[in-house]
Amino acid sequence: MKKRIVFVLLLWLAACGDGDKKGPPAAQGPQGAAPPPAEVDVITIAAGSATLTQDLPGRLQAVRKAEVRARVEGVVEQRLFTEGSDIKAGTPLFRIDARTYRTTVAAAEAERAAAQAAFDRTDKLVSINYMSKQTLDSASARLKQAEAAVAKARLDLENAVPPAPISGRIGRALVTEGALVGRGEATHLATIEQLDPMRVEFTQSYADLQRLQQAVKAGKQSKADTAEVQLLFEDGSLYPEKGRLQFTDLAVDPNSGAVVLRAEFPNPRRELLPGAFVRVRFPQAQVENAIRIPQRAVQASALGQSVLLVDAENKVVPRPIKTGGMAGTDFIVSEGLKPDDVVIVNGLQKARPGSVVKPVPWAPGAPLLASPGAPLMTAPPSAPAAGK
Repeated sequence: MKKRIVFVLLLWLAACGDGDKKGPPAAQGPQGAAPPPAEVDVITIAAGSATLTQDLPGRLQAVRKAEVRARVEGVVEQRLFTEGSDIKAGTPLFRIDARTYRTTVAAAEAERAAAQAAFDRTDKLVSINYMSKQTLDSASARLKQAEAAVAKARLDLENAVPPAPISGRIGRALVTEGALVGRGEATHLATIEQLDPMRVEFTQSYADLQRLQQAVKAGKQSKADTAEVQLLFEDGSLYPEKGRLQFTDLAVDPNSGAVVLRAEFPNPRRELLPGAFVRVRFPQAQVENAIRIPQRAVQASALGQSVLLVDAENKVVPRPIKTGGMAGTDFIVSEGLKPDDVVIVNGLQKARPGSVVKPVPWAPGAPLLASPGAPLMTAPPSAPAAGK
């Protein structure tokens, strides 16, 4: 009996052991499929004409600037304008105590009346040969002096209320009520600046100018056919209004080796303010059969510049290049690329040399994928596909 029980237990343990050997169905299935290729934005290279540009540093200036100064001596009684407002030429700005000048005008007018009466009497007496003509000349001189004194007295009275010499935006008042002005000097009262249009002066290296002239003479480039310039703020954003080149200096600054240029920009919304540092995108030359690519497609290292291409099998291939200038926000490529090359513009962090990717045509203005740790950017609308 005991032998039979032991035999049954052994059979039961053997059955349990066979069941433990059977794993779960999922563990016996095939491994998971490989991930799909990474998606990257690309452009297809095409040669075309391009305008070679250079971003040059400059400073904004008011196109006209006037300092309002006291022309007569006196105590300021009242300020007649709102600081920081737009005013028109001829607007009264201050009122200076004018009692002394009104008295001077009255005295000068009385003197002129007396001189006029003396002249009239002398003229009658000379006409009947009772007095000499020399006496008439003296009376005439006295009358002219009296008239000049009246004119000066009236001018001083007018200057007791200094007007705006030009139209524009007036800054803060530099004097307050009760201040004595005009004693010994023409006291600076306020400043008016005309802000529309706005002027910007910038400099260009004379060496760069010579290289450009030599390239034009050699036939490699042609002169830009436009005087339009663009303005960029310190953060790199583009000012929407285009300006025009107004002036190029004929001399080179011996200290900096640069030539001064001047341009004017419309400023209807008063976005531009005097004194701000900006950069001017200046057209230099026209280049034919140029290859251009967006800046973000170019990688720089100690070995030089390079881009990532997508070959016929959708594999990533690195390619060293050389750039020879800028066309707006794009690089002009002088060596390393040819028409129909497919260049990766967006998604460089996902593309590894030799890996397979899924190329998608790049749409300028669409959100750009940022590198790890970098903020999300937007493609500039002024950066078209290469060659277009």
